[in-house]
Amino acid sequence: MKVIIGSDHGGFNLKSAIVQHLEDKGIDVKDVGPFDTDSVDYPDYAKPVAEAVQDSEYDRGILVCGTGIGMNIAANKHKGIRAALVHDTFSAHATREHNNSNILCMGERVIGTGLALDIVDIWLETEFEGGRHERRIEKIEQ
Repeated sequence: MKVIIGSDHGGFNLKSAIVQHLEDKGIDVKDVGPFDTDSVDYPDYAKPVAEAVQDSEYDRGILVCGTGIGMNIAANKHKGIRAALVHDTFSAHATREHNNSNILCMGERVIGTGLALDIVDIWLETEFEGGRHERRIEKIEQ
């Protein structure tokens, strides 16, 4: 699996922890930045992640900002992107199983690192259930 990840300054520390976690697990991860905590604009980092997932260059994307909300809004502007704002393990599982989400959004100021890493693992390991959910995904795409 190939994962692309980005953040803004408000999500930099959590993004860095996630990158290390994925690398430790042997997952191919590309970090599009930023690479420090200087103030940046979240849409500038949501765009390359969303486009890379949209173009199937990467299987999944992860975006982190202060709350996750801005990244979620920006990513969902891209056709074919199903970004989900997640801060609990149940939603991480459900959004993959039922919604086939392809970008995970989280907020560093909302969630602790330990829980965030559990969410990442669940989200990456959970498969899309298909079936009745496929019909609903097709309606979103239309």
